[in-house]
Amino acid sequence: MANYKTLDLGSLESIINRENGKAFLHDELGLTSCEISVSVMPKGKLPFNHKHKQNEEVYIFLKGKGIFTVDGNAIKVKEGTVIKVAPTAVRTLENSSDELMQYICVQAKDGSLSQFGMGDGEFCWVF
Repeated sequence: MANYKTLDLGSLESIINRENGKAFLHDELGLTSCEISVSVMPKGKLPFNHKHKQNEEVYIFLKGKGIFTVDGNAIKVKEGTVIKVAPTAVRTLENSSDELMQYICVQAKDGSLSQFGMGDGEFCWVF
């Protein structure tokens, strides 16, 4: 078995044709430590308010503009905005621009990260 798996999502715009405009990578890549979704949202779309039992989320905005509401606080988001949300915070997102909004969301169990960056990395010399 290979130590990697690849997936071709196609153009990000094409993700809008998937259920709820989302590509969930957990099943498609066999992820074991997190869930990652790639999302495309049309203008005016307002998903449901939600929270999580265990997982924090990090939203990374790639395109578009919108309003991200966390516990009643409205935050303007645009390309380059990154927001970390604790599990129990109630959140929703609205695309307020005239273009498609594109973003990535990473979910992982709150407090579970014990190694990261170069603390978990090792240099491997390949010749």
